Amino acid sequence: MKTVSLSRNMVHTGHLILVNRNHPYREGSPYKTLAPVDATNNNVLLERRVASVYDKLMDELYARNRITAVSGWRSQREQEQIYSESLLENGADFTAKYVALPGHSEHQTGLAVDLALNQPDIDFIRPYFPYTGVCGAFREMAGRFGFIERYPEGKENITGIAYEPWHFRYVGAPHAMIMEQMGDTLEEYHARIRQFPYGRDPLQYDFGSSKIEVSYLPAGKEIVTFDIEGDTPYSVSGNNMDGFVVTVWRSSR
Repeated sequence: MKTVSLSRNMVHTGHLILVNRNHPYREGSPYKTLAPVDATNNNVLLERRVASVYDKLMDELYARNRITAVSGWRSQREQEQIYSESLLENGADFTAKYVALPGHSEHQTGLAVDLALNQPDIDFIRPYFPYTGVCGAFREMAGRFGFIERYPEGKENITGIAYEPWHFRYVGAPHAMIMEQMGDTLEEYHARIRQFPYGRDPLQYDFGSSKIEVSYLPAGKEIVTFDIEGDTPYSVSGNNMDGFVVTVWRSSR
């Protein structure tokens, strides 16, 4: 058994952080961890691990020339510019639906990417990414690679953003697959995890050869600790609110 220690400010870090109108991005600029989505698109950046996973997904789909990344990481300044320009060009109602407030955009995390079917005249704000063809194939494989469609139709009152079939967010492979199976948005998933405090009965998901256990660990003190068997694989992510998501891998054999 070993003890893992986490500082309270780490709740704002990790692949599962919730960034929306009510929860701003607090980690700061991830300049040192950014990388291009692929060798031919140096203008679109993602967090380095996410860029690597996205690259592998494009290889798996043979989709490099058929799907293009329109927007990835944005600085605070760029998000402010996009927001201001949208207000002038499209008005307040449109902007509130499709453009996140500066400081509250997932694009500032380096974990989100807007995708488009590669064709002429791509709309930067609302790129075309249908449910058929190679784009449909991307959706079918996205969960296995850790990506979710972040703003699904019918969940606008939960996410605070209009339906955006082009916007994908990296949360990690086990979580993306669980969310897909349960039909959860990231907001709903965090609400679900809260029902499974660490050290009690966790949320379980069976992958066949391994079992995933997901639990919520509140950050009530400056230093938060939890105990885990020494050789057990695990990961921890902040939720950007008030605690951590602890994920444990166990063999099903």
